[in-house]
Amino acid sequence: MKIRLVAMLVTAGVLAVVVGLLSRQALSPRQDVVETDEPLPAARLLTRDVLVYFGSPEGDLLQSETRQIPDCEDERECLKETLEVLIAGSQTDLLSVLPAKTRILGVELKDDLVTIDFSREFVDAHPGGSRSELLTVYAVVDTLSVNFPYVRQVRFKIEGHPADTIKGHVDLRMPVVADFRYTRRLLVQSGRPISGEEEEEALPTGGGD
Repeated sequence: MKIRLVAMLVTAGVLAVVVGLLSRQALSPRQDVVETDEPLPAARLLTRDVLVYFGSPEGDLLQSETRQIPDCEDERECLKETLEVLIAGSQTDLLSVLPAKTRILGVELKDDLVTIDFSREFVDAHPGGSRSELLTVYAVVDTLSVNFPYVRQVRFKIEGHPADTIKGHVDLRMPVVADFRYTRRLLVQSGRPISGEEEEEALPTGGGD
């Protein structure tokens, strides 16, 4: 009898504690979500730096300019974005070497070969001339090659058809390999930038102590 009485008292005590906790929780103020008019932070746009070749101010060589493109998972999209920057033109005093209304109709990538399909403006709006055509062609090829090292050669198409030339001065019937002889390097010799052709003479040779 005494044991039953103790058990009942213990049970009653436990119930009292539980009821007290529940009552306290019910009486405590509710933590509502506070609404705010402040905008949520925007997601950071990931970008990548690219080196783009435009015409030098003198118009005789290609000169690089660092620009940014949206980061992309599809390499063909990255290639196209880089060419779009080239078409848009320089943000400094460098010269555009592609007609401004040129559009990229397609980009194909196979091994080390990139095929670029340009709109008709690439040819029709081009001023022509041997030097001008050389700078246009190698601005495209060298820009892609320097940013995407696996690109070794570029094939040109116009409106889906293989290109023969722009205005008759540069043969485009075969894929074009990168050639940096037409680029102005960032090295300086006697206070002036030097061209790709002069670079080998400017660089120190091996040997000595």
